[in-house]
Amino acid sequence: MKKKISVLTAAAVLALSTILTACSGKGGDAKLIRIGATVTPHSEILEQVKENLATSGYQLEIVIYNDYVLPNTALEDGELDANFFQHGPYLEDFNKENGTHIVSVAPVHFEPMGIYAGKTASISEVADGASIAVPNDTTNEARALLLLEANGLIKLKDGAGITATVLDIEENPHNLKIEELEAAQVPKAIKDVDLAVVNGNYAIEAGLDAPIALEASDSLAAETYANIICVKEGNENSDKIKALVDATHQDNIRDFINSKYQGAVVPVF
Repeated sequence: MKKKISVLTAAAVLALSTILTACSGKGGDAKLIRIGATVTPHSEILEQVKENLATSGYQLEIVIYNDYVLPNTALEDGELDANFFQHGPYLEDFNKENGTHIVSVAPVHFEPMGIYAGKTASISEVADGASIAVPNDTTNEARALLLLEANGLIKLKDGAGITATVLDIEENPHNLKIEELEAAQVPKAIKDVDLAVVNGNYAIEAGLDAPIALEASDSLAAETYANIICVKEGNENSDKIKALVDATHQDNIRDFINSKYQGAVVPVF
């Protein structure tokens, strides 16, 4: 009889252990925060945030992604507590197209797009018929065109703003050839075009020289395209997320961004 009781007790303990392990694996650990991020600069910033969180008893697990889809689907499915890789317009489009329920909880930084020299060294040297590579996705193409307009290379239709496409180019005095490429491919095309408009994160990853022009810190783009920490709707006020935001919006994180990226990434908190 005692042997039977011991066996039953052991089985019960094993079952309870299995349940607890499963819960922990699904995000049940109240002190573990799983956040999805792309590498540069997001995961690099989060490595600094990790140290801040440790002082308040939280462990930050950073899950690296190499695309802009999986971090959102993983967040929607409950595999992550948060993610950090996108800006508001991209999130809005993603939710509409995929029926997801993801919301922003905190802006962190702005990555100015830059015009980089290819076969032509400066904007003043741009010749008639010059080629300019720009990202082909909706939000980043608009930013690129606005930056080209701000530097006198083209003129867009009134009101085109952050939805501008090449069809909104009203004046093109140099008859520029706008080459639309996937954003990650633009830096790789620099040697084949006169100028390229590159996202800040891709410019850093590619080790590009300093840009010849940048989006201004008070531009429409800066107001619109701050990169944000996101969560699934309903989790905005959880203790985990409050701790994450607080650990991110600290002076040492601001100082790290300014020192590390030298203007290619700009804190907005």
